[in-house]
Amino acid sequence: MKQLLIRLSHLWRAGNGRIVAAAILTAFTLLLNFPELPPFKSARLALFDQYQQLFPRQPQSSPVVIVAIDEETLTALGQWPWPRNYFAALIDAISAFKPAAVGLDIIMPEPDRASPEAVAESRSDLSDSVRKALTSLTTNDQQFQKSLANTPAVLGAAGFKFKTSATLDGLRLKAIEVQGNDPLPWLNAYPYVLASLPEFQAAAHGQALLSSDPERGIVRRAALLSNLNGVITPGLALEMLRVAHAAPHIIVNSGIHGVESVTVGTQHISLQSNGEAWVHFSEFSEQRFISASSLLKNQVPPERITGKLVLIGLTGLGLQDLITTPLGDRRPGVDVHAQLLESFAENHFLTRPWWMHWLELAVLVGGGLMLIWITPNARILTPQKNSTPDKTATANLSANEIAERRSVDRNNVVNPKFLGILVILQFVLLFGTGIVAFRWFGLLFDAASLFMMLSVVFASLLFSVFIEFAHQRKIMEIAFQNQRVKSAKLAGELDAARRIQLGTLPTATTSFPKESRFEIDALLEPARQVGGDLYDFFMIDPQRLFFIIGDVSGKGLPASLFMVVTKALGKSVALRGNNGIDTIISQANTEMARENPEMLFVTAVAGILNVETGALELVNAGHDAPLRIKTTGHIESVAGEGGPPLCVLDDFIYPVEHLQLAAGDTLLLLTDGITEAMNENKELYSMERVRTLLNSLPLNQHPNSFLTALREDVRAFVGNAEPSDDLTLLVLRWQGAEKLSV
Repeated sequence: MKQLLIRLSHLWRAGNGRIVAAAILTAFTLLLNFPELPPFKSARLALFDQYQQLFPRQPQSSPVVIVAIDEETLTALGQWPWPRNYFAALIDAISAFKPAAVGLDIIMPEPDRASPEAVAESRSDLSDSVRKALTSLTTNDQQFQKSLANTPAVLGAAGFKFKTSATLDGLRLKAIEVQGNDPLPWLNAYPYVLASLPEFQAAAHGQALLSSDPERGIVRRAALLSNLNGVITPGLALEMLRVAHAAPHIIVNSGIHGVESVTVGTQHISLQSNGEAWVHFSEFSEQRFISASSLLKNQVPPERITGKLVLIGLTGLGLQDLITTPLGDRRPGVDVHAQLLESFAENHFLTRPWWMHWLELAVLVGGGLMLIWITPNARILTPQKNSTPDKTATANLSANEIAERRSVDRNNVVNPKFLGILVILQFVLLFGTGIVAFRWFGLLFDAASLFMMLSVVFASLLFSVFIEFAHQRKIMEIAFQNQRVKSAKLAGELDAARRIQLGTLPTATTSFPKESRFEIDALLEPARQVGGDLYDFFMIDPQRLFFIIGDVSGKGLPASLFMVVTKALGKSVALRGNNGIDTIISQANTEMARENPEMLFVTAVAGILNVETGALELVNAGHDAPLRIKTTGHIESVAGEGGPPLCVLDDFIYPVEHLQLAAGDTLLLLTDGITEAMNENKELYSMERVRTLLNSLPLNQHPNSFLTALREDVRAFVGNAEPSDDLTLLVLRWQGAEKLSV
């Protein structure tokens, strides 16, 4: 494996990496002929969606109106599907305003089960006279058929690539004239169709397909021409345009690359080679919609419909006829046909012609060759002014190795500015071209795939440059390796010491999981990897809680070791017998001072709380006075008489401060890492800021909330300044003489 890697390295370095880059470029040139490959297709479609989001179509006119079967209409006329006589009334109401054409984005493949004769057959309890009267009435389908015949209507149908039980055979279509090559092989093929009843087809002025194939759930294109079992079939928008122009047929212009365009009357429409059209969506507009309920109530002015292209579609949320557009929104499916018809009227089309592939191929090859020529030369454009290696870094190198290192520094420094400009220029040229082509010419240029491919070529060349550079600097890595190993070992040991030190500290959740008589919490954040602050709390017996907070003089490892000793001795003395806080602290002071070769000392505050009565004993050994937050909100300093720090006087008897806490009183203990925290302006946080913050906090919150608020306020005050000392807090609240919950 090692030999293989060495050979690959030599191959990549050969010709400054140009050989490998040329091979990659050749492979991409071949892959560009397979546009459906997932990485490139996804990037291409995402880019085209971004074009539309940047430049949605701006409608210049309003030639289309959508009659919506919405929630309001369903509430007024009843659940879906409706009886056909309702449809007949709706078609008649539209027809009365003389529309140019009416398109139904609805399929009716079965007879109406709500017709009078169907009701007569389904009700055996009807009398003969009632049954005879019902069967003599005009059917709902006949009423709808008559309305279709009197309206320039186009019926929709759905194409399928598989046969289902609901699929009907045949679709009555108007003849389509083909000029040029046969377009059928290029069109999307549908062997089966689900269409409306034959009598409806006969009455309608046109038939069209509604089928579309969303790409990853997003509708971007619509089929305006399809191959329906060997017959060229128009889409709904195209057939509506033919009916509106009263054109006898649609003319399809086709060449050797497939469909080029269609002509309807005087309208010329550019298409993709497969008969599809890219839909350039505008922002969703409620002005395009008319509620069918309003139309049936004669509440719509005639000018909203007269001479316009009218679409009838389902928009009610419960009917689920919704699509996702490239603009990222959800809207009724009928809006796609409206977007196309508006584009036809404005002569505005999005196209990706057959020659676009060859243009993109030329850009790929040209851009790739330029990168292959330019990039390797970037490595010798910025020689260092001072190429003398650092003496410490080269202490163990020979004279020849040092000379080679100087040569590397002098002649093989990569110019990052040049390479950065090259990447930015490539990005701007590709995507700028795509934006210009889309915005002003309606052309879809795939800058995304090209950028991906050229970036890989560029990365290959850049990789070869750095391989060469890394090869020549390998000697320097040997000199630094030993130092890195030593540093890593030391860092690991310090990190382990930090974990051990912090792991000895108690937590309220594990120490008192079911305690309800008091609440306590604390935190310690060392300024360095290890620190000299300490805290501890534990039950001496079922009624008494011992707690302590302290600060060891000095910093680093010595202070952290003495912190552990102080904490261990304090706990050991406290648990030996039923002693008061003065005896505990005095004994701990004596034992700590006995073996203290570094002459360290500890400032501390320790106390014992009777969790049943709220009686509190405190000893202060040269530490900042705790703060008592009463239930009234008043904050007072518990100064007391106090004494010197621990390990200063061996046999000192520390005086005790006795307090009686009220239920809900809170005690806050802190180290000078809080009050003496310094910001970049050398300002101290101060006890005054502590009091100000405490006054702004709710009184009944958990001690953890006090800790969090104070810690975050100190951090905000310090900002980017280097921490000057360990940060330690302990908060204790006496809840009252409640019993331990079980």
